[in-house]
Amino acid sequence: MTTATVLADGAPLAPGTTSGSATVEFRSLRRAFGATTALDGLDLTVRPGELLALLGPSGCGKTTALRILAGFEQHDSGEVLVDGQDITAIPAHKRDAGMVFQSYSLFPHLTALDNVAFGLRMRGTGKAERRRRAHELLELVGLPHRAEHYPHQMSGGQQQRIALARALALQPRVLLLDEPLSALDAKVRLQLREEIRRLQQELGITTLFVTHDQEEALSMADRVAVLRAGKLEQCATPSELYGRPATAFVAEFVGTMSRIPCTRTSDGVEVLGRRHAVDGEVPADGELQVLVRPENVLLSPDEAGPALVVTASFLGAVTRLTVRLDDGTEVKADLPTEAAAALPAGSRAGLTLPERPVLVDRRAA
Repeated sequence: MTTATVLADGAPLAPGTTSGSATVEFRSLRRAFGATTALDGLDLTVRPGELLALLGPSGCGKTTALRILAGFEQHDSGEVLVDGQDITAIPAHKRDAGMVFQSYSLFPHLTALDNVAFGLRMRGTGKAERRRRAHELLELVGLPHRAEHYPHQMSGGQQQRIALARALALQPRVLLLDEPLSALDAKVRLQLREEIRRLQQELGITTLFVTHDQEEALSMADRVAVLRAGKLEQCATPSELYGRPATAFVAEFVGTMSRIPCTRTSDGVEVLGRRHAVDGEVPADGELQVLVRPENVLLSPDEAGPALVVTASFLGAVTRLTVRLDDGTEVKADLPTEAAAALPAGSRAGLTLPERPVLVDRRAA
């Protein structure tokens, strides 16, 4: 994980503290690279001390937004504010932010201790003080025993921790993380995302975390901002984002969704013979479908039912069934494994949805 520490001038603080949490605002931010628009009027506010995840598919503008905030890219129009101050004219090394990149490249000729202390040395901190503070940061990330080891003597996860400690060495007010866990295996990734969250909460530092991994975003963030084609689709808490997505794109990007045909009624839509109220608006034209999560699909054994069980995937306490309706529509349903045993592949089932408002979209092309 390459780490660039961008800092503000001023007296150093004690290790384990920050210079205060900042409010970050993107206002009507635009950035284009030739004919490609990376950011198309992004409006987003990051609250003091929160961890906000920027989530979206490749090319949606999330890393561009991060790099503009760090000062590594210039925006074409709009504003970037930190505590109400437009920072456009402030150079990267004075923006008081620490950035941790996707690919790590610690200085191979420096020990872990010296890598962490590097920014302090560039700042002119005395040798004894910077070593003391670097030791404390290594304690903070759980690697005091690796102080004299070189990068090639450490695992990828350990190098990630060293890079994070280096980003925190100058107590930045904003921490920027650009997919810092993507190069690690699943078990180490899980451990480190918990560690990053713990440190962020302990330090109270405003943090932006870029990821394309929805599980990472939902498990770590206070709020998640979903971007699409340079625009903000929705920014909400993980539970709200999952349970009440504002758009069909958010619904299908965050978690698993099935689409089931429906028809308009005077007060909502009709799905599988039942009427449902609609959460949001009903598109004015076109064929309609409701979007439903697997845990909200209710199945029961029924020889005359409209659903044919196609496959069953064992997931532990839950088994995910895929069923096919008579019109060919496939729907996923999560059932307790014990209940799913009564619905083997080839059997038929009744299918209903809970009596609650549904999200409706035009039929996918």
